[in-house]
Amino acid sequence: MDLAELQRLMDELYGAADTERGIPSTVAWLCEELGELAQAVRKGTREQQLHEFGDVLAWLASLANQLDISLDEAMHRYVTDPP
Repeated sequence: MDLAELQRLMDELYGAADTERGIPSTVAWLCEELGELAQAVRKGTREQQLHEFGDVLAWLASLANQLDISLDEAMHRYVTDPP
């Protein structure tokens, strides 16, 4: 699955609910998932890490969708002019 497909999937599955929830709440959920990923990286199993990576990607895609941002476009600078 590429980034555009991820964004389409998240929109299909959760777009209406995520839009209703709003950007501030989505940011809060994303931050919570990042914390869970950090804990899984430090102390979790590979299965837990895989689960949390998926959650972070899902919430990141949801936030990008709400802001009308293409994750593909956001990552393009790493191809053309990496920091």
